[in-house]
Amino acid sequence: MASIRIFQPNKHLRGAIALERSKSISNRVLIIRELTDRAFPVDRLSNSSDTQTLLQLLDQVRTQGAQGGSPLSLDAGAGGTTFRFLTAFLAFHPGEQLLTGNERFRERPVGPLVDALRQLGARIEYLGREGFPPLRIGAPDWDAYQPRVSLSASVSSQFISALLLVGPSLPEGLLLELEDTVVSKPYIDMTLAAMRYFGVAVQFEDREIKVPAGSYVGRPFEVEADWSAASYFYAFAALSESCDLFLEGLRADSWQGDAALAKRLEAFGVQTSFEKKGVRLTKSNHSHLPFTEWDFLPTPDLAQTISVLCAARGIHGLFSGLETLRIKETDRIAALKEELKKVDVRLIALPPRMSLRSGKVYFNQEGQARWEEQPVFSTYGDHRMAMAFSILAFLGPVRIENPGVVAKSYPGFWKDLEKLGFEILSS
Repeated sequence: MASIRIFQPNKHLRGAIALERSKSISNRVLIIRELTDRAFPVDRLSNSSDTQTLLQLLDQVRTQGAQGGSPLSLDAGAGGTTFRFLTAFLAFHPGEQLLTGNERFRERPVGPLVDALRQLGARIEYLGREGFPPLRIGAPDWDAYQPRVSLSASVSSQFISALLLVGPSLPEGLLLELEDTVVSKPYIDMTLAAMRYFGVAVQFEDREIKVPAGSYVGRPFEVEADWSAASYFYAFAALSESCDLFLEGLRADSWQGDAALAKRLEAFGVQTSFEKKGVRLTKSNHSHLPFTEWDFLPTPDLAQTISVLCAARGIHGLFSGLETLRIKETDRIAALKEELKKVDVRLIALPPRMSLRSGKVYFNQEGQARWEEQPVFSTYGDHRMAMAFSILAFLGPVRIENPGVVAKSYPGFWKDLEKLGFEILSS
């Protein structure tokens, strides 16, 4: 298997990085654009494989789906939003389509979304295991349509966002009632912000979201930089001896929940200054943080970054809100446990009695990363595992397997590290 050796010999971080743009925002805007009467320009669309795949599949539906004949076959690869947003979009589209994903994605549940779409009149069949891809999606049965739908919010916010995005195109709109604990709420808020930007007066009160019937209003749009991508550079800054790093494209008024990094990483010694075209990171050497508690329920994409940063600094971590990590590109909890063991750091689930008062499931992380022989980190087909464990290159040379997996969200990641003086050798 291909791998890279990566090391950062210079502990003084200097430079400027044009960050990858947000694939989460890009994918939402692509679906909205497909549902408007007229196309509108989208500037700085994400280069991630997830976004580029969605772009290609929407074009395929537009050009080939209208030809009739046999069902149109579409492969979303490993993209979560790509597959789930397309499922909802195709459910109310003419014709018949077959929608699948890669091997790992066919193990990720889609049942709650399909059940909700069926309540709205969608005709969807499972072609394999019940509740999982691949899917056969036919033209909707509008006689069965009714606008009120209930959906558990505890599995994936992507199910909710998929429904919301198509809501305005339904005959009487959508009334979505959320059940159970809401996970990754900032991603729902991102969807609502995008819908409002394009002219839909959606309302979110208590646990009910009202989407009026109507149409989106196209207007030019520029995608902001990705705060999840920024998290790795914040971690590098936290490990540096000094830092003057400019990250282009980040905004103070971001739609992204991961923008909470700017405030939270102050405790790790990283100062954020918002400038006209991005943010500037500097380092305070007065941070001696021995312990941190972090609930990742609103921001699950930060979990691996913060876990590995704590390992690098020897910070004792008490983590919660990791529930959704088991159904990502890999079981991220199991993957973190296995890879952290290679550098003498332990991540363990605490007994259920620790959760009685809060209702949260806690994980305890202890130890400071150290090694005698160069560690080789597996990435499990998960882009965030590859990028998160690159953080340890600040401590010494490490090897990352399957480095190309970063293309899912940040194709230029390794080249950007080289700009900052990281030594990267392929093998």
